[in-house]
Amino acid sequence: MTTGDARSLSAEALEVLRRRAVAAVESGVSRSEVARLFGVSRKAVGAWVLAYRRQGETALTPRTRGRRPGEQLALSPMQQARTVKTIIAGTPDTYGLPYRLWTRQAIADLVLREDDLLLSHGTIAHYLVRWGLIDEPRLADMTRRRVAAVVPRQRDTPDLPLRWLPDAETLWLAWTRPHAPAPRPAAPRHNLLSGFRDYYGDVNVLLAMSARGTVFFQAGQGPFDGDGASGFLRRLNEQLGRPLNVIVCRWPARHHDLLPTRSALDADRIALQLTLD
Repeated sequence: MTTGDARSLSAEALEVLRRRAVAAVESGVSRSEVARLFGVSRKAVGAWVLAYRRQGETALTPRTRGRRPGEQLALSPMQQARTVKTIIAGTPDTYGLPYRLWTRQAIADLVLREDDLLLSHGTIAHYLVRWGLIDEPRLADMTRRRVAAVVPRQRDTPDLPLRWLPDAETLWLAWTRPHAPAPRPAAPRHNLLSGFRDYYGDVNVLLAMSARGTVFFQAGQGPFDGDGASGFLRRLNEQLGRPLNVIVCRWPARHHDLLPTRSALDADRIALQLTLD
């Protein structure tokens, strides 16, 4: 992606790209490596970092511009509610879509088929954040921890001995709980747009982010079990079609025993590591 290509992104996507690139440089990754990982020019990365250091967070927010064709076709509250319920209820292949895990493209295909609406990836990213399914601050934290596709600092454990697959794609894994039940409101919420966070109950999400910022995720009601965690990694491997080095960034301490062991994974296809805090 050239600088011009980056400017062709939606405002939401461009802001996310800038924040991740700057966070990576601030964490110690070289500008050249960040430019390569995110597909932009080194000059663009340098400009974003310089602006951030001079002006702070406001420098990363793109100036307001008009919507592109198709982005004005917003989903109604009921369409949004149906889409979220669909995502929580199963993986894309459950609904006849050619994907093993949810991505922006998978959701775009779902919305196009169900609602006859063509939404850009930037618009979908906005909805995912608005719904709480994808926590952008959590993604930024994952990026800051280690964004470069190199062997990270690792911790050897009995269940996860140190290992690294050569020529494999690196991804960062997190288990989030964006829809933890909130206290019952004094009055019922009638506006789904303001009530998503306590409308769906105890939703758990497993998500993996690639070095280029692509997010793959699976959502469901209640905590995942061991089979669900291992199944997520197998689906990720099948969707990408190549060996994976998966770095665990966030995992609930009370569910540490559910981390997939080597015996539960194809050791030639998936390597799982824990990062040091």
